[in-house]
Parts: sequence; structure tokens; C-alpha cells
Amino acid sequence: MTSTDRPRLAVRSPADLIAAVPYLLGFHPADSVVVVAMRGRRITFAARADLPEPASEADPPARHLAEVIARQQADSATVIGYGPAARVTPAVDAVRAALAGAGLAVLDALRVTDGRWWSYLCTEPECCPPDGSPYDPGASAVPAAAVVAGQVALPDRAALVAQVAPVGGPVRVAMRRATDRAERRLTDLLDQAPPADLLGGRSLRAAGVAAVRAALRRHRRGERLTDDEVAWLSLLLTHLPVRDHAWDRTDGRDADIALWTDVLRRAEPELTAAPASLLAFAAWRAGQGALAAVALERALTEHPDYTLAALLDDLLRRGVPPSELDGWPAVGEPGVVRRRRRRRGHRR
Repeated sequence: MTSTDRPRLAVRSPADLIAAVPYLLGFHPADSVVVVAMRGRRITFAARADLPEPASEADPPARHLAEVIARQQADSATVIGYGPAARVTPAVDAVRAALAGAGLAVLDALRVTDGRWWSYLCTEPECCPPDGSPYDPGASAVPAAAVVAGQVALPDRAALVAQVAPVGGPVRVAMRRATDRAERRLTDLLDQAPPADLLGGRSLRAAGVAAVRAALRRHRRGERLTDDEVAWLSLLLTHLPVRDHAWDRTDGRDADIALWTDVLRRAEPELTAAPASLLAFAAWRAGQGALAAVALERALTEHPDYTLAALLDDLLRRGVPPSELDGWPAVGEPGVVRRRRRRRGHRR
């Protein structure tokens, strides 16, 4: 399941809404059930789940979608199923019932199949013909408004997954060598730590803070890290105080998303947990729930016990809006999270 509370888009027809959905999610859905939540007359949130398999039970994902939408303080919703009628209809029916049970008005329920849409609620043949209505996203003003607002719709979810996939070929070979150099550098750092620095903790944190700050400055200037810088940073991020320092300084800026995407894709597999989680946090803060979801999938596939990834995955699955946690996190003692007193966007 993926969700987002990206910038709201006003729509005037079912065709407009269908045109808006890819920009709300970040990709064009297929074999999916999507719930678009509204407050008043404006879209505020969208959530997507895979269509249940034909032999499976549709109610659990339907209930979960309804619970997520209910948390958004929406007052109404529209359900859209993408795929063949035999799979879409039971899923849409289950979601409609779950939304009604959560006290949400269902404005419409649509099926989108092969370039046409049908309404389950409209019975007027003039506006909802039995053989469906063709739709042309290019005829709607919604995509242009979405693009102006900075929203992107990738061809499918696989294209989104590819954005966080590891690099291959010569770049991967170069990164392996850079990581070997970083490991030798780390050994030298620990060997040179003063006796009073227990296990080299202070030296590690100082090196990590410097690496994080340099990386953030570079990316905010539009510069890319070298292989050695990525390897050194990804290695230091395995030290939790360094990871927490980076987390405390990560928000939903484009530069933050670009930095952690780059580090995640180039880091060695054993070093991906922290950058994947930091990317997920930055994407979630920016309202890019789908990107956050695929980053967390990669983190938990490669590191299933990584606590930060599991925490963020739970927030995303429960549909917690980023606005509920403005100013979070802040780190005091290593591994301890407290709430920032400063407002979002103001840095110490």
C-alpha cells in the first residue's frame, strides 16, 4: 500500500479525477484500488493498495484503507479500481462498505479498464453509459496543474522502484573499491583514537558529523558526492549517533531526497539500511508516500530488523500525515528521539 498527502488538486469530473490520480500517487496505477479523500471540495490525500488475488479475502485491505483515510480528517472519498471488472468490483464494493462503516461519505465508485471508466453509483446513461466512457488525460487541465506544482507521474510502480535500485556495472565495482578504502580509513581512525575515547565513539561521531554536514552542503549546492565520499558516509552511518545526526537534519527538501537517493543507490548492500530510511523519511516529509514506501521496502528486504525502517514503515502504513509530526525527530542521547522545539524548516 502507498499513500500521499501531496499538494491538493481540484477536479470537476470523474475524468479529471482519473487524470489526477497518477500525480497524487507518483505513478500510473494498475491492478489497484485507490481511495481519494476529500475535505470539502478539495483532494487532500490518496491511498493505493494492490487488488486482492481472485481467491483471497478483500475485506482486510479494504478495512485498512478505510482506517488510513479516516485518519486524514476527510469528510468524503471516491474509490477507483484499476483492472478487469471481475477483480475490481469485489474490491471496490469492500472498500465502499469499509468507508461507510468509518463514517465517510462515498461520492463515487469508479472502474478504469482499457482507457474507459464506469461508475458503480451513477445509473444515468447520458453521463454514465453502460459501455463506459472513454477518457483522455490530455484533455484535462489537471495534469498541467500537477506539473506546475512539481508533481510527477511515472509510467508505473516499477519505474519508481528503479529510482532506488542499486547501481550496477562499473559503478558498482568502483563503489566496492571505494568502500574497501573507507573501511581502511575507519580502522585508522579507531586506531588513532585517544585512550579516553571509549571504543572510538567520540571520534566516530565527529567524523560522521563532518561527513553529513559536508554531504548536505554539497547536495544543496547541486553538487554530487564522489565515490569515496559516498562510501565513507555510508560506512559512518552504521554508527547510530551519526545516523541520528543525519536524521535530525533531514527534511522534505528536494536536495535531501536527492542526497539520500544517491547514497542509497551507490552504497554497498550491507550499508543501505540508514540511507534507505533517511530517504524514506525525507520523501514522507515531502508528501511523496510512494517513494517512501519503495525505499522502505528496500531497507526492510535487505535489513529486516532495522528499527528506524520499521518505525517509518508503521507510520506510512497507518497513514500518519507528516503534518502531525512537524518538528520531529530530534535526537538527544544516542538512539533517543525527542521532539524539536523549533518549527519545521528552522535549523539549529
